Amino acid sequence: MNILITRPLIDSEDLMGKLFSLGHKIIHIPTLKISPTKTESVDINKYDALIFTSANAIRNLKITGEDKSKLSFCVGSITEKIARQLGYHNTLSAGGTVNALKNLIMNSNQINEKSKLAYFCGDNVTYDLDLELKKEGLKVSKIINYTSEKITDLNDQNKKIISNHSPDIIFVYSLRSGESFIEITRNHSLYPLMTESKVMCISKKVASVFKSDGWKKVEVFNPGEELLKL
Repeated sequence: MNILITRPLIDSEDLMGKLFSLGHKIIHIPTLKISPTKTESVDINKYDALIFTSANAIRNLKITGEDKSKLSFCVGSITEKIARQLGYHNTLSAGGTVNALKNLIMNSNQINEKSKLAYFCGDNVTYDLDLELKKEGLKVSKIINYTSEKITDLNDQNKKIISNHSPDIIFVYSLRSGESFIEITRNHSLYPLMTESKVMCISKKVASVFKSDGWKKVEVFNPGEELLKL
């Protein structure tokens, strides 16, 4: 199969290696440029727990009073893996969705209405986790520590690869990434080459963007299930 990955290389290298070892052809077209924000360091000693909805939120941490034993809620296994690589060992993973992350936090016996939570995220989110938690009576500080910029251009080499090897499956990991990819296909007249491509989206919201744009084969998957969807 020809499989197109839209995630940045740092987040997709392991998956790409596994797919390649199974004999698949990998097309890597990153759709977002991630950059740290210019913010002051955050004193995490002021908080009882940390919340991470992406690996980028962890990679771009700028903190003081670093406490590796701090309770850390992670949206999924990849985010938790990065947190543990940085030394955070008291982690809990929600399994891949922000809604599941909210439920994990709400059902934790280590969190109550007096707890103070630091929520690290990017500038573009599709689910207002902080507001949802505040509705439940929790104290949450939203800290934007990275930005995502759409990549809508495509170099000649990648355009040639797609033209010669149209993807059978396309994996898309965020709403913003999906919007960016659609812009790429429009800007470079690539959609006719992908009429048989199956777009695997990380959520129903992302899938709806592709369906409204006319893509016919659109499905939803959970992070970590990529190999099961082939």
